[in-house]
Amino acid sequence: MFFFEAIPWYNALMWFVVFFALIGLNELARASKWASVALFMVLPLILTPYWLWMGDTGVTSWFTWVKVYSALAGSIIYMVIRFSNYHKKHPWYLILVPAILAINIAEAVVREFQVGFAGFDGMVDGMMYISGGWNYVNGVAGLLNLLLICGWVGIFATQGKKKDMVWPDQTRLWIIAYGVWNIAYVYACAPGNAFYSGVALNIAATVPALLWAKGTWMQNRAQTLSFWMMWVMTFPYVFAIGSTFNVSVSYNPAANWALALLSLALNVTLAVWQITRIVQRRLNPLKEEIWTDQKDYQEIKKRQFEGAENDDSEVTEIPERQVR
Repeated sequence: MFFFEAIPWYNALMWFVVFFALIGLNELARASKWASVALFMVLPLILTPYWLWMGDTGVTSWFTWVKVYSALAGSIIYMVIRFSNYHKKHPWYLILVPAILAINIAEAVVREFQVGFAGFDGMVDGMMYISGGWNYVNGVAGLLNLLLICGWVGIFATQGKKKDMVWPDQTRLWIIAYGVWNIAYVYACAPGNAFYSGVALNIAATVPALLWAKGTWMQNRAQTLSFWMMWVMTFPYVFAIGSTFNVSVSYNPAANWALALLSLALNVTLAVWQITRIVQRRLNPLKEEIWTDQKDYQEIKKRQFEGAENDDSEVTEIPERQVR
């Protein structure tokens, strides 16, 4: 196959098991405050002693440790927005959301360039790598994606039965551009598990945000990543190299180039569109939302008033001054 080696039926089935398990757990966290507390606070506290004293530190490297707790930190930070008014009293708190996102993208970009500079072509720390020009191309795409983060001043928590942190100004194109960039990154820089941690993990966060839980991508991403990393820490061998369920990338340079070029094309398209809009409308992306006149934005923004009880002052129509 072009991107991966042969995928037997049981590997394809396992992919769907992972995909639907991530979506199901994400929906459970969305449905209840106490489910979120249990999943992102209580469960890690219970598992941490196991990870420290009984886990396999040879498989769960320092990077895995950092990743699991950073993902959990993001989920908990977003819970404060979902279940309290702290961000309303302290608007500065909202900057933590894009900051966490930007730091994670920056870390991946640095690693992408590092792999490119290293010129790998063989086994490195127990994993097969090939380096090439695609690392630089996708690194540039990641930098663009980071610089195009916008509209965090409009982040809010829904008032309905499901308490979501919603980011209306995070457009479909940005989400898709991020997803393709991240898949390309994992494919090139963490190829041992790209079939699951690259493809399934990204799609699991994206599908709800594009279909039934619009505006929740950032929340979904942190939560699904938390679930995945806790699984990897607890059961590191299930999808590891040599496992029945491991699917190897093809190590075909053409496949790396295809992903990297698609990633760059999507992010350049987004950059041209977004910069044009900012210049034409004289917007300040650090203080204003960019996409307020778009249908998706309007639809997502209405969720701000879902579940407001007996409050005539709250209207679902967006004030005219917000539409630029």
